[in-house]
Amino acid sequence: MSTQTITKSKMWGGGNSPFKVSYGKLMMWIFLLSDAFTFSSLLVGYGAIRYSFPSTPQEQIEGLGLKFGEDVQAKFADGAAAHGEHAEHAEHFIPALREAGVFTELQWPSPDLVFNHFPFAHGLHLPLIFVSLMTLILILSSVTMVLGVEAGQRMDQKGVAKWLFWTIVGGFAFLSCQAWEWTNFITAGATPWANPYGPPTFAALFFLVTGFHGFHVFSGVVLNVITYLNVRKGTYEERGHYEMVEKVGLYWHFVDLVWVFVFTFFYLI
Repeated sequence: MSTQTITKSKMWGGGNSPFKVSYGKLMMWIFLLSDAFTFSSLLVGYGAIRYSFPSTPQEQIEGLGLKFGEDVQAKFADGAAAHGEHAEHAEHFIPALREAGVFTELQWPSPDLVFNHFPFAHGLHLPLIFVSLMTLILILSSVTMVLGVEAGQRMDQKGVAKWLFWTIVGGFAFLSCQAWEWTNFITAGATPWANPYGPPTFAALFFLVTGFHGFHVFSGVVLNVITYLNVRKGTYEERGHYEMVEKVGLYWHFVDLVWVFVFTFFYLI
């Protein structure tokens, strides 16, 4: 009977990380990488569907004669505004553009004509101003998160609490803006199965991708609130480090970066 010799190789048994990062940070990077694949799939799918439809011809857009800040309610309301009657932004604007063949299921709507509203500026043509404000809010919240992480590296408890608080405020402000945007979109008649601006897939993808990103923002706000409360309690002072702030900061920066791509795909092309 033959004798078989098995050689056991020594495996890494722990100790210093081969990537020179803690286990928590490594797991956060792995999670973010997997999440990046999910968002990439959604945006690639959006791009494929988007370019299966022709764009709104520039001649049609120019033919409307819309000027920045113009009262489209007065322009398309057939005299209703002249008699002091209040109308929502989409009440006369959308039907007029559908009648003119600008909004049709055969062509992809121009973002300048869909996202041209602003709170308390009923009926004014302000293309992409509101979503630009949303983007600015999210970018500024990323800046405050950087300052919070830097304060944690200096073991400055008050500094971490201050900058985390403003990051949370920025997150809530962005979510509030997104809620208003969704409300305006739904009020206009958009659902995952219908879209007054054009192809139903436009509305379906809008709700899917921006909703998925909004869920990430909401999750980030929840994590920031928990971390903020722990900072105020002195949890990380007792541990001797603020690594948790850094890990939450990685997630928050990822959410901000993804929004740049969402903004580019949905609002600029």
